[in-house]
Amino acid sequence: MDNSAPPLNSLVSVRHLSFSRGDKKIFDDISLDFERGKITAIMGPSGTGKTTLLKLIGGQLHPGQGSVTVDGQNVHLLRRAELYNLRKRIGMLFQSGALLTDMNVYDNVAFPLREHTHLSESMIRTLVLMKLQAVGLRGARKLMPNELSGGMARRIALARAIALDPMMILYDEPFTGQDPISMGALAHLIKSLNNTLGLTSIIVSHDVHETLLIADYIYVISEGKIVGHGTTAAIRQSASPWIQQFMTGAADGPVPFHYPAKDYIDDLLSSGKRY
Repeated sequence: MDNSAPPLNSLVSVRHLSFSRGDKKIFDDISLDFERGKITAIMGPSGTGKTTLLKLIGGQLHPGQGSVTVDGQNVHLLRRAELYNLRKRIGMLFQSGALLTDMNVYDNVAFPLREHTHLSESMIRTLVLMKLQAVGLRGARKLMPNELSGGMARRIALARAIALDPMMILYDEPFTGQDPISMGALAHLIKSLNNTLGLTSIIVSHDVHETLLIADYIYVISEGKIVGHGTTAAIRQSASPWIQQFMTGAADGPVPFHYPAKDYIDDLLSSGKRY
């Protein structure tokens, strides 16, 4: 992959990015590209910094070195007003859904329209019903968040994420905690909305099956580095033992089952101090 210049069809380009929390290095000189109109997945075990990468793309965190460019703008060089304007063009589906608990479904979806536009309530109503129809939940508009199932809440959050017709949506673990039917419905929605609305989608996930069904391109991250990237077919056929372990869910491999320790027999027979 060319780390010097992003491809012309790239909406988001990450170049030589490093980021640390204290003494712990989360990313170590990584470069990625996210193509316009495509679904790109960032995969890897929990704790590898996948959600942190979304926060760096959105400008919530600043890198130690390197750059993040979104639609030609260097995110971390933008002034506050410029950054807020850019964020209006980016939808976000949080892992928890993050619905406002004291508002019903209709008002949750209407919230960004009321906050960021000067549209009439009549126009807002039309747009809200359109977004709810797109996720199959127009009939649930009067329900409160505590009356929704987990899958319904995630779909309402998706309707809210597309309320302002963004150019891109960031998905943070969209399939976590969902039953098989809800996961299938959500995967279908992500793919169909991306195609219908001409979106660019970035999905952070460790759910292999659902992600492979819908992703156009995949990056696999481990220990601060990109250990593999390519199309779904290329990732499936990768010769990397680490990627194969992750994709198949094998208990042992490059990521060992046992935490490092001295020889088991020696440990059993030793007369060391009590713990």
